[in-house]
Amino acid sequence: MDLGLTGKRVLVTGGTRGIGRATTLAFAAEGARVALTYHSSAAEATTLAKELGGPERALAVPYDLTDLASVEAAVRTVEAEWGGVDVLVANAVRWGTRPPDQLPPFQDMPLEEWLPVLRRGNLEGHIRTVQLVLGGMRERGWDRIALISSNLARDGMPGSEFYGAAKAGLLGFARGLAWDASPDGVLVNVVAPGLTLTERARTALPRTVLDREAGFTPSRRLSTPDDLAHTIVFLCSAANGNITGEYISVAGGR
Repeated sequence: MDLGLTGKRVLVTGGTRGIGRATTLAFAAEGARVALTYHSSAAEATTLAKELGGPERALAVPYDLTDLASVEAAVRTVEAEWGGVDVLVANAVRWGTRPPDQLPPFQDMPLEEWLPVLRRGNLEGHIRTVQLVLGGMRERGWDRIALISSNLARDGMPGSEFYGAAKAGLLGFARGLAWDASPDGVLVNVVAPGLTLTERARTALPRTVLDREAGFTPSRRLSTPDDLAHTIVFLCSAANGNITGEYISVAGGR
């Protein structure tokens, strides 16, 4: 099946590691040009872009999700190099300063610790990125947006209150945007991973925990970054003709 992605200009925020890296590679394998953004991994991003063919095929672009000036600069860089963005994968993420198991009860959480994660960190930056690329997308009449959320938005867990709220906000945004932009050919969807076997997860969690979580999953395995990437590529391709405004969980049925 031809996914119609050859030559398409794809912007993957947070495209250097984990799900983002797998997504970058999957789009490149379909013949797309990929601009992958990074925050703290400049050398890694630059190396990946070179491996994918350099400036004509791949760009490494700095991007700070919490800084709206940086967000705009990243989009303008891609536009200056390639003339626009046909596909946006909003995957960048801002974690809290402490892991969930080290957080106090929510009533004791310092404002300065959770507010940046809720607003600039995981909601406003993505919305602004969409706003910056949407005009060109509507003019072309065929473009795609995938917003990467989390099943914590639906299921929750201790310590996920502010992060889950931000990720749930992406669904509300996508539902509204689908009504606004889909008549012009711009399809927008939310992809929600559960616990995924990224390098971060493999490093942070013991094998016994990963095995236990897999046992609680109908498919009896945890998703890999490639599982997410393949779903994202499908939704952002010509093979998706009329799926928009949806929340799609990629978590083995959990």
